[in-house]
Amino acid sequence: MERSLRAARVATYVYFVLCGTLMGAWVVHIPAIEERVGISHATLGGLLVLLGLGAFIGMQVAGPLTDRLGARLVVPASAVLCGATLVLPGLAHDPWTLAGALLVFGFCNGCLDVSMNAHAVHVEKAYGRPVMSGFHATFSVGGVLAALVGAGAAGAGLNPAAGLAAIGAVGIVIAVVSARALLPAAGNPDSPSAEAAETSAAVEPRGTKGRIWMLAVLALMVMLCEGAANDWSALHLKDVLGASAATAAFAYGTFAAAMTIGRLLADRLVARFGSPAILRYGAATAAVGITLVALGPWIWAAFTGWALFGLGLSGCVPQLFSAAGHADPAAAGANVSRVAGLGYVGMLAGPAVIGWLTHVVALNHAFVLLTLLCAATAAAAGILRTGDARSQARVASDRVRESA
Repeated sequence: MERSLRAARVATYVYFVLCGTLMGAWVVHIPAIEERVGISHATLGGLLVLLGLGAFIGMQVAGPLTDRLGARLVVPASAVLCGATLVLPGLAHDPWTLAGALLVFGFCNGCLDVSMNAHAVHVEKAYGRPVMSGFHATFSVGGVLAALVGAGAAGAGLNPAAGLAAIGAVGIVIAVVSARALLPAAGNPDSPSAEAAETSAAVEPRGTKGRIWMLAVLALMVMLCEGAANDWSALHLKDVLGASAATAAFAYGTFAAAMTIGRLLADRLVARFGSPAILRYGAATAAVGITLVALGPWIWAAFTGWALFGLGLSGCVPQLFSAAGHADPAAAGANVSRVAGLGYVGMLAGPAVIGWLTHVVALNHAFVLLTLLCAATAAAAGILRTGDARSQARVASDRVRESA
């Protein structure tokens, strides 16, 4: 059992890297596809909404499906579909075909995102200790791989369709090969999570559905902050502080690197201090960081602020996903889909909300909204106490011993 559980954890890492690579492959090919289709930045921005819409729908479909059929089937199937549809944006020849391609690819990516997170919850429960943040860190590694592969493809003179098709084909092979190592469905008596699923009804506190939606709102706020950093960090240094384009580009790199490092460390911190502390002090650190960005007049202060912002946010989303999945192991997929879906809405809305605020205030002052969202998240971190995975595991263990 220990060997199969270790293999399942490795396979989960593989799928997270794969998901990050496939999404990153699309991102690095955006400029070439935009030029091929002949659309403006504004039109592209509208089409990206369809990518998000497709992902949101996919999340809502894949969550309950994962609970019903098991991650061993849904995760690799979603990964294969995601790899197969990656080429579609590269084949688009006008805005309408690109719109359809992004909707379909977004749907498949959303299915993979939720199903692999649901499986990660079962792996974490079987391990009996926090491992979720490490999975999310490897998603970022996938983005780095996509950037390197994309640069190599461009240097080799491959057109977007050929480059995306090659990455997608490799992804399909990896998805199929890794499938056997995934854990069985929760209802399978051989599954490490089967016992947890049987006892979850007795352990789970009342008001689960309301708590899940509160977690979803927190995910929306945190991921709105992430989305804003993705699109506005470089522009802040360039337009507000007057940095060169080359220097400004390092703003997002600083944020992303700090987030990756934070997620690599977060599991050990959660095991020692608990998930509520990670959410509370992480969000508070992010609030300090983005306030420094908003008010600091120096470039070094901005880099420090973006680093603190990324470091603080790094452990927040994994804790929210983990809490949603552990709330009811038998419905982990559906609960994660709600939290991830609303969080994804925040990720998409973040850049737009900050953009709208720039019509009223300066860009750096618009970041004060992110300070308020992080402060509110820190204040609400106590919601994770009622769903702490370790306390639930202890209660379940005590009840099993009492009934024996």
